[in-house]
Amino acid sequence: MYRLMLVEIAVQRGQVNEAVSEYLKLARETRDPRIAQRATELAWNARMLPQALEAASAWLQADPGSPQARQVIASLLVNQERIADAQPQLEQWLASDKSNIVQNFIQLTGLLARHKDKSAVVQLAQTLARPYGNVPEVRLAVAQAAWNANEAELTLAESRAALKLKPDFELAALFHAQALQRRSSTEAAAFLAEFVKANPKASDARLNYARLLVQDQRFPEARQQFEQLRAENPKNPDMALSVALLALQAKEFDAAEMNLQAALANNHRDPDLIRMYLGQMNEDRARHEEALKWYADIAPGTHFIAAQSRYAGVLAKQGKIAEGRAHLQKLQPADSTQRLRLVQAEGNLLREANQYQEAFDVLGKALAQSPDAIDLLYDQAMISEKLNRVDVMESNLRKVMKLQPDHAHAYNALGYTFADRNERLTEARELIETALKLSPNDGYIIDSMGWVLFRLGQTKAAAEQLRRAYTLRPDAEVGAHFGEVLWVDGQRDEARKIWGDLLKEHPNNEVLQSTIKRLAPNLIPSAAR
Repeated sequence: MYRLMLVEIAVQRGQVNEAVSEYLKLARETRDPRIAQRATELAWNARMLPQALEAASAWLQADPGSPQARQVIASLLVNQERIADAQPQLEQWLASDKSNIVQNFIQLTGLLARHKDKSAVVQLAQTLARPYGNVPEVRLAVAQAAWNANEAELTLAESRAALKLKPDFELAALFHAQALQRRSSTEAAAFLAEFVKANPKASDARLNYARLLVQDQRFPEARQQFEQLRAENPKNPDMALSVALLALQAKEFDAAEMNLQAALANNHRDPDLIRMYLGQMNEDRARHEEALKWYADIAPGTHFIAAQSRYAGVLAKQGKIAEGRAHLQKLQPADSTQRLRLVQAEGNLLREANQYQEAFDVLGKALAQSPDAIDLLYDQAMISEKLNRVDVMESNLRKVMKLQPDHAHAYNALGYTFADRNERLTEARELIETALKLSPNDGYIIDSMGWVLFRLGQTKAAAEQLRRAYTLRPDAEVGAHFGEVLWVDGQRDEARKIWGDLLKEHPNNEVLQSTIKRLAPNLIPSAAR
């Protein structure tokens, strides 16, 4: 007892090495499992792993039936990457505690996940699981080991086996869908569709199914799933927001508003985000006073500057441009970042009102104080093109490229401008190719590539690029370009259809209007010509 007291005093004084050494001596002399366990704990906490393994071995010798001692030995061996040595200890640990096999395999999964040799872990997991092949949680543990080792087929086979043993095993279903998604999101969605059909109360599976539908842009089906989740969880603000966003996507504004209000009423964790959506929705519906009310309710914080910018934009839509500018100018930014965002907002407000020179001057004044502000340089470059100041545009964009070499849209904007003006086409293509390498799936950049190929006389290649761009981004300007290339290529019926559809949604788009007037003026209603 005296020696134990001295050792504990050494621990309290931080003399851990001496304490571990003395505890090991006591463990050998007394063969007391409690002393060996204490020695193991001290050594492990001090990261003295060889000493911890020695102490744990003494613990197991003193108490051969202790599953905890065997588990600690196995853990220490795995941590020291002695996985082969750990196997018999793990086998005996699992066999000695069969009543807790599920919980023990969960612990085992976490323990083995840290081992570097993932293939060896899979082999060990399969060996350990063999006596327990009728336990679904054990088969899922093997699937998880296979997933970590990137063994796709084994992952699917084992998670499928877990589901065969326990068809309503939601965790296994989620894991199986995750594995399928690596191969095909459509396949994963089809699997989850069947699972939630058979297990209608599986909320997590239904939520993941809905998210996959959104990812595949199957919005009506996704909304149906979210609405069912909403019905099951009427007080859940996140579910209400999800339904609202899908309703907005479908332009079903009444349903969107009802669900946004519900999210707000049920104390969504970010109420100002909900207010932003309500403001934007009312703005889209031309309910300007309602939009202003929602934007005004947003407190200083994450969404404040964006809300005030939208507030000023609504005033401008009402013809109150001076009021909108004054609103922005009276705000007190918290830092330089907010100050630049407010300048940007004022520039955008003027640009949308076609007051290009005023916008150019506002941004120029701010750039005089912050000459390396990338967003201001880019915005002024876009306005410079409207003023036919291509020299300023090129200078600004070249500076952006120098300051931020991965700014894909700077390369794209300059390349597109050259292509649109039908000049410096070789350089234009090089710039757009650089942009495309930086952002290969951007619909606008793909549109630029199609347009420069068209200017270079490569009509077939241009049509391929523009078809892809229009699929990704069915935008009025992209559609105008795509239609023109189809028209020149002799595919005029398809061109007319694309333009006709776009005119319904974007009757005032300048690029679309000018393209159709030049090539197919009969498509434009006589009153608008």
